[in-house]
Amino acid sequence: MLVGIGQRRAGGGRNTSFRAVRDEAAIAQEAALDGIYVLRTSVAAARLPTAEVVRSYKRLATIERAFRSLKTVDLHVRPIYHRAPDRVRAHVFLCMLAYYVEWHLRRALAPLLFDDDDPAAGEAERRSMVAPAQRSPRAKAKALLKRTDDGAPVHSFQSLLRHLGTIVKDRVRLKSDVAIEFDKITTPTALQQRAPSICSASRSPCSQNIRASADTVVKQIAALRSQGRGTSD
Repeated sequence: MLVGIGQRRAGGGRNTSFRAVRDEAAIAQEAALDGIYVLRTSVAAARLPTAEVVRSYKRLATIERAFRSLKTVDLHVRPIYHRAPDRVRAHVFLCMLAYYVEWHLRRALAPLLFDDDDPAAGEAERRSMVAPAQRSPRAKAKALLKRTDDGAPVHSFQSLLRHLGTIVKDRVRLKSDVAIEFDKITTPTALQQRAPSICSASRSPCSQNIRASADTVVKQIAALRSQGRGTSD
């Protein structure tokens, strides 16, 4: 910080000179806080220790990623073509429910994705909660080699869904005998077989909540229909 000091000529003449000096006291006060920020919380220390306060603050990045997924990357909550308040709320609720399912899918399918499937190992390499987060050795290996532990290609969540979406069911009708029809499902690849088995093996405690939320949506739609309001604007 600089402080300007002017000098006036004898006899009341005009100021013709300027001198600047450093405000050493103010500079020292600012320097003492350089690179430091303070987190305050109303939660008692016995319930939320200092390290957990910092951890909770850093988890805000997870919320920001969730909003990004809702708005642009995966779910595209906008544009909203509804006008009635109940339908707008139902639309947003369905998007939130979809992200809830996506969050659990990402955790279950993490071994196949670039996502860190061993966050505890990365946390162990962290010097302190204030230090930057570290990725686990397994996550670094996936990022470097672009391969999973069993040698399969690593996917993003979007590319994995696209790959799984290539499974189709065709209705086949014989040209020689049109009366004979049958369904034929695409033979799944090794990855298409593994992904559902991983999800089945993941016993998430929230799966019942997902089903309950879906049931709630169905009941709300049924209630609107019973009131003669339909399902479109």
